[in-house]
Amino acid sequence: MAADLGELLVPYMPTIRVPRTGDRVFKSECAFSFDSPESEGGLYVCMNTFLGFGREHVERHYRKTGQSVYMHLKRHVKEKATGAAGGGAIPRRRNGKVFLDLELNRDFNGEDYEYEDEAKLVIFPDHFEIPLPNIEELPALVTIACDAVLNAPSAYKKQEPESWEEEIQVSRHARSLRQLDNGVRIPPSGWKCQKCEMRENLWLNLTDGAVLCGKWFFDGSGGNGHALEHYRETNYPLAVKLDTITPDGADIYSFEEEEAVLDPHVSEHLSHFGIDMLQMQKGTENGHHTDNKPRPRVSEWEVIQESGMKLKEVYGSGYTGIKNLGSSCYLSTVMQVLFSIPDFQRMYVGNLQRIFDYSPLDPTQEFATQMAKLGHGLLSGQYSKPPMKSELIEQVMKEEYKVLNWHQQKGISARMLKALVSRGHPEFSSNRQQDAHEFLLHMINLVERNSAGSENPSDVFRFLVEERVQCCQTRRVRYTQRVDYCIQLPAPFEAASNREELLAYEVKRKEAEENMRPPPEPVRARIPFTACLQAFTEPENVPDFWSSALQAKSAGVKTSRFASFPEYLVVQIKKFTFGVDWVPKKLDVAIDVPDFLDLNRLRATGLQAGEEELPDLMPPIVLPEDTRAPEIDEAAVMQLAEMGFPLEACRKAVYYTGNMGPEMAFNWIIAHMEEPDFAEPLTLPSMIDPGPSAGDSPTGAAPLGNSPPEESIAILTSMGFPRTHSIHALKATNNNLERALDWIFTHPEEEESDALSDMADTEPNDNAFSNANSHSDSTLSPDGDASGPRVKDGPGRYELFAFISHMGASTMSGHYVCHIKKEGRWVIYNDHKVCLSERPPKDLGYVYFYHRLSSS
Repeated sequence: MAADLGELLVPYMPTIRVPRTGDRVFKSECAFSFDSPESEGGLYVCMNTFLGFGREHVERHYRKTGQSVYMHLKRHVKEKATGAAGGGAIPRRRNGKVFLDLELNRDFNGEDYEYEDEAKLVIFPDHFEIPLPNIEELPALVTIACDAVLNAPSAYKKQEPESWEEEIQVSRHARSLRQLDNGVRIPPSGWKCQKCEMRENLWLNLTDGAVLCGKWFFDGSGGNGHALEHYRETNYPLAVKLDTITPDGADIYSFEEEEAVLDPHVSEHLSHFGIDMLQMQKGTENGHHTDNKPRPRVSEWEVIQESGMKLKEVYGSGYTGIKNLGSSCYLSTVMQVLFSIPDFQRMYVGNLQRIFDYSPLDPTQEFATQMAKLGHGLLSGQYSKPPMKSELIEQVMKEEYKVLNWHQQKGISARMLKALVSRGHPEFSSNRQQDAHEFLLHMINLVERNSAGSENPSDVFRFLVEERVQCCQTRRVRYTQRVDYCIQLPAPFEAASNREELLAYEVKRKEAEENMRPPPEPVRARIPFTACLQAFTEPENVPDFWSSALQAKSAGVKTSRFASFPEYLVVQIKKFTFGVDWVPKKLDVAIDVPDFLDLNRLRATGLQAGEEELPDLMPPIVLPEDTRAPEIDEAAVMQLAEMGFPLEACRKAVYYTGNMGPEMAFNWIIAHMEEPDFAEPLTLPSMIDPGPSAGDSPTGAAPLGNSPPEESIAILTSMGFPRTHSIHALKATNNNLERALDWIFTHPEEEESDALSDMADTEPNDNAFSNANSHSDSTLSPDGDASGPRVKDGPGRYELFAFISHMGASTMSGHYVCHIKKEGRWVIYNDHKVCLSERPPKDLGYVYFYHRLSSS
């Protein structure tokens, strides 16, 4: 028999591999479905790629790859016989029956259930089976490979420690950092570089509290390098990036060590400047991040989750829950809402077979495949089956509430999709709680990027915003349009309908504080939704507005209106803010959000009769006072020149890569060797004649068509992007490097010939509409034909169909649930639990979703 098995496996030996370091073994879940070893058909693991497949999908992989040998894993779960010894512990490796390195299903009580694992090799297409272990009859290589697969850790267990944070070392300056007692206190917002007008990519020096701009550090954002200049002048080594500070840490850079570093004492160093945010501590409870301090209103948790009510569980298509992976409820709620929208259902579930058939060899790394997998899992009803009638009777007789049918899964796990969509993102790739609204915008961006050349379901959220900016001195106006996906509504406390009650509470709270008594019961502000809309439509001041009519800075006001209405409207209530001590606070408000909404009165009107437009001019280029030659690391230049490259090319390479070392400069050289001016001398705007654009222009201002800064172009081309495409990207994003990078990704080179729209804004994009750029790792900027078919305009009448609610003091802690209206009834989705809602808490929502009503 041994000889027969050896001869049988000989033709397949070249395809059987032993997992090496770095190989991920997917033996807990199918790449196309949520089948697992506990499913009825078990799981098949390819002995070459180590991908896992359920019974319905393994044939597809065999036909596509020709791989014939699979390990079939099956876990049997059975109830212990009456009178069996209990003890409370689930048996592991007892009698060798539990040998798969898998998480045990928590749905089964360890006192009443036991596990028995089974493994065998299956050879396709004949389905010839070889039971394992079978050491004596199998060739040595096959035995080693089988043992390695059985003992390999879960693919995701292997991934979780792999974070970029693991590679960062503690700075040698952290322990002995000197901090000046100069009285500097940093406010929680409104930062600006102390040497220029930059309001992004700002770094706080941890020695003297100076706030200065960076120069294209690792996050790709732009700046004028004043933080580095400050270090060269003072030798103060450590700086923290202001917009990265969270209770869990911050991005810290050491100028002296020339790399990102860790600072174990960052909380103390920040508190020196009045930033106490990092002193907040968080814990976990049942997979949800919770604050150790008492919640401001315990009732918020009870009301939103509808605790204390006998909610009826629902099963079937569209009523499948998503298991909490540990503070992953932000993802679960967003995905439940997205897959309740017909466009997403049609794109991913309607095209399921086509997506699966054309998936790459590793479907775990393909966005459309994983979206189709999750959508099918939620909508098929396959993983949401009610218990059998006999089991219900048994349950009542035992008066216990536990899982009765082990084939019936309590929700599905979105672990594979989460690993894919969060890859490379410093926040979503962590196990911390996140902002559901930010994740929604992140998903819209990913859908946008992965829908090139096909239907884009995120277009249902897409609409145009008309911004009207008026110069207060000349009364002249400018109208611009841009694309957006969400509106943000403020919650004006002054408009609360229970204002007197709030004032009385505040008096009682202060009295209790002064007399060292317990505080009174908090009073929640009740704000009319009409007041939120009113605050949203009011004009707002434009900071640092440059009037092209005056050719100088002037007071300016801006108003925003809908230039088009989306098919699905996303409304976020701005509930979260920061106190002066940097502690994030959640506004305790209730908004009487209506079921029906009419926004037609907010339709944009365009240029009105009697209005005069501002000249179409950009601010003049302001040359820096210091026109000395740029500082260049001559040692790095000579190191490159010794390799045979032209000296001037080496100087440019070192300069345009920010003196970040010869390796970065070498990559720049490789990317630019074919350019005609490769060996030409380095020239910069501050070192050359600015040309006639400013001085010879009748108004002294630069026209909008001016080329972007050469340094910005060089940064993009050093990353391998063509020069022409880089220029187009910078022009389309008002020379914002971070937005330009995302513009390149969302506008393939074959579209370069399309006419570019002159829609670049000259004023800061700080308004009540929520652009994906301001809340996510990428930007959805307008296409050249933004008013084309991608904007599904229509009447501005809507009906509420879903909302996401948050419980807790901060988006970085707490828990999310969502309510969705299906088949005329509200349903609550609370992780894996799906029930009919008795009292949907519409007034306590965070993000609301409306669908457009027909004009009839």
